[in-house]
Amino acid sequence: MILYKTNQNWLGDVSHLFKSWTMTRIVRAVGIMGVYSLVACLVIEKMNWGEYVQLNTSIFSLLGVILSIFLVFRTNSAYDRWWEARKQWGALVNNTRNFAIYVDSMYPEEEEDTRHWMASHVSNFCIALVDHLREGTELDKLIFLPKEEREVYEKKDHIPNYISQQIFKKIAADHRDGTINEGDYINIKAQHQSFLDILGACERIKKTPIPFSYAVYLKIFISAYALLLPFALVTSFHMMAVPLAMFLFFALLGVELLGEEIEDPFGLDCNDLPTGDIAHTIKKNVFEILENRKPIDTHERELYEKVF
Repeated sequence: MILYKTNQNWLGDVSHLFKSWTMTRIVRAVGIMGVYSLVACLVIEKMNWGEYVQLNTSIFSLLGVILSIFLVFRTNSAYDRWWEARKQWGALVNNTRNFAIYVDSMYPEEEEDTRHWMASHVSNFCIALVDHLREGTELDKLIFLPKEEREVYEKKDHIPNYISQQIFKKIAADHRDGTINEGDYINIKAQHQSFLDILGACERIKKTPIPFSYAVYLKIFISAYALLLPFALVTSFHMMAVPLAMFLFFALLGVELLGEEIEDPFGLDCNDLPTGDIAHTIKKNVFEILENRKPIDTHERELYEKVF
């Protein structure tokens, strides 16, 4: 995610945007559109075909209104997914803090092993969730993972789910032997359940993209509109139709591709959520609560995969 201060540096924000992969795709497509428009306008002007290709620009104005309605829906749908994902990760930050505070109040300070075990597993749940929402959990990123436990993890397809199961087994076992009373058990159970609720919500966002037929229809509509646009403009604007067609295509394609970028907010695109950084913030918080210290942090800020 690109971090910036609003209303601080207009030109700086714009220049940073042009480093993104999405903007690179837009500029390339607009360049191709410019070449196509230039060829079309030159042929029409040189061959005096203007009277044969006259298109009523009011029709394109009407089509532009219809297209803009589709694009607004597309953008709003993508942003809703992005914002919903951010709310879920914000809830995860809050709930892991609450969970750590409950654990801190239920277990005496002398039980250092239990505190360390809980802090490690809560942290690993969040770290594993980051990669689970991408291409799969990388065990090397997990902390304080013994060799024998790693061998068990390697056999699991859903690492966050397994870690959550282990945490609850520990809580249930301590409740049965009387370490945790009934009231504390009920309270911490609700906090633990929220982990899986957030996990499920993020998986729903990840695995339910914009319907394919809608996405394809919008791409076809934009492409057809752009291909016909020079023929509608050339008779009125002549060679000025080239930059006008490029600018209109830039506006339409930009909205579509920006929506496409943020509809899956868990990756490493420029505008995706910094889930890796959030997970390591949670790790620092729970260790500070349960062990009164910060863990040794080797985490480096994640670089975007699609930045030039």
